[in-house]
Amino acid sequence: MGLFKKSKLEKELTAFIIENKERFYRIAYSYVGNQEDALDIVQDAIHKALIRISTLENQVGLRSWFYKIVVNTSLDHLRKYKRVSVVDDTVMEVLANGREDEYHHLDLQEAINHLPDKYRTIIILRYFEDMKIEEVAKIMDENVNTIKTRLYRALKILKVELDEDPTIEEEVKHGKKF
Repeated sequence: MGLFKKSKLEKELTAFIIENKERFYRIAYSYVGNQEDALDIVQDAIHKALIRISTLENQVGLRSWFYKIVVNTSLDHLRKYKRVSVVDDTVMEVLANGREDEYHHLDLQEAINHLPDKYRTIIILRYFEDMKIEEVAKIMDENVNTIKTRLYRALKILKVELDEDPTIEEEVKHGKKF
């Protein structure tokens, strides 16, 4: 029995992270808006999870547990650096090419970025990660009804901020990926 023997839960976590790494990166990126910080957040979240794996009772809660770590690490990063997300080179290239449909999505992303964290997290998890309200509530340690209320308020704020553009509202409602 060596120091490096992995527990069953550590193996499950490792497989889960590898299988869903793009999702975790996407969540982190949605908070910070640049590749380097998003990668740092995912790396920090993995590190935190490996250190705290013994606090997880079973693999059933693994998904919510790790998503919670990613979200909290993203929020911690924002608080620590207190900066507005900077548009990275990839987004700048798209804008420079003048692809008109991308502006539409950039407005939505910008509106989501302006939401308070408690609303932004719900929108990201519900519509961009296709999670059920119950799972979002578990990740955020909140009551299901609280999440429903916040989701409704977040959608109202987005609707006002986007000047009640019906196409954006339909895209958000149907979970269109950007």
